[in-house]
Amino acid sequence: MIKITYIEFDGTPHTVEAPADTTLMETAINNDVPGIVAECGGTCACATCHVYVAPEWTSKTGQPTPQENGMLECVMDRHDNSRLSCQIELTDDMDGMVVRLPESQL
Repeated sequence: MIKITYIEFDGTPHTVEAPADTTLMETAINNDVPGIVAECGGTCACATCHVYVAPEWTSKTGQPTPQENGMLECVMDRHDNSRLSCQIELTDDMDGMVVRLPESQL
């Protein structure tokens, strides 16, 4: 199992476990992590699963696809490390990853 820590905007951490081959968004939803809305269910069509990947983990998560970049243009507070959690498939080498949540997904 892979441990992921989601940190809410107010600093509240949520450390959860997930199997490889699930997405960061699915893991948040399956563990009731507040702050991930995921209105489109993971189809990269809404940007309500926006997260900030900690800089030390961006090499593991890869770069956004053109479709994801297009959706990220819709988020309110995009940073260089912004990603849609539905587009990050977990792998064993992501164990311990930390992501932060924006103040709002809308």
